[in-house]
Amino acid sequence: MTDNSVRRHVLSVLVDNRAGVLSRVSGLFSRRGYNIDSLTVGVTSDPKVSRMTIVVTGDDFLLEQITKQLSKLVEVISIRPCPHSETVMRELALIKVATDEVKLHQVLESANIYRARIVDVSLNSVVIEVTGSEDKIASLIRLLEPVGIKELVRTGLTAMGRGGGVL
Repeated sequence: MTDNSVRRHVLSVLVDNRAGVLSRVSGLFSRRGYNIDSLTVGVTSDPKVSRMTIVVTGDDFLLEQITKQLSKLVEVISIRPCPHSETVMRELALIKVATDEVKLHQVLESANIYRARIVDVSLNSVVIEVTGSEDKIASLIRLLEPVGIKELVRTGLTAMGRGGGVL
């Protein structure tokens, strides 16, 4: 019996590292009307293989359909779900915050609390780099919003199996 509750699913998909593969995968989602919440892609230790970390929201039926459709693509090597209990998941964000002499101390203190790094400083802004769980990044963003976020960029989720597990 399948669980019909809607929730976030994270998939680790190994694909051939060649031109057009990302387009074929994203096209598959688009043609079927599936939304991608997050997608990150990077080469693995084998330069012929890339790993896609795909986050989708839906029930188990949707996940099954996505998995079936992805497995039909010639370039797809493997598809594995990433259960939270067995997976380390992280995201990176760059946050540009408006600063002046008064706000600078508050921004630096906030960055320190979240173990974030200041990667750029100008006369009227600071760029903060933070890595961690999506919740950690969202929490820092909420803390900095009253100060004045000028620009925000997030990488999307990336995942790796815990311990000896390989995704």
